[in-house]
Amino acid sequence: MKLTEVIRRPLITEKTTIMREGSLTIAFQVAVGATKVEIKQAVEQLLKARVANVRTSIVHGKTKRQGRFVGQRPDWKKAYVRLRDGEKMPEFLEGA
Repeated sequence: MKLTEVIRRPLITEKTTIMREGSLTIAFQVAVGATKVEIKQAVEQLLKARVANVRTSIVHGKTKRQGRFVGQRPDWKKAYVRLRDGEKMPEFLEGA
């Protein structure tokens, strides 16, 4: 799997903003088949930051309905990446 396929997008929410300021943790939406090792390598090479640890979780898609038709959003994977002490937060997350 390519490095750019592993990380889909950063997650910018109120909870992740508090985590980013307090403990140098960044949250990403990643590919469902990505492993912790692949996520760590992708972050280290793409963002040029050393990673301390990676935690992942599967987020199950919500059931949505429109009238009598019922559908389900797809499941996706979330990764919490904690940077090592002394590392600087990547520039694209500074203003968010």
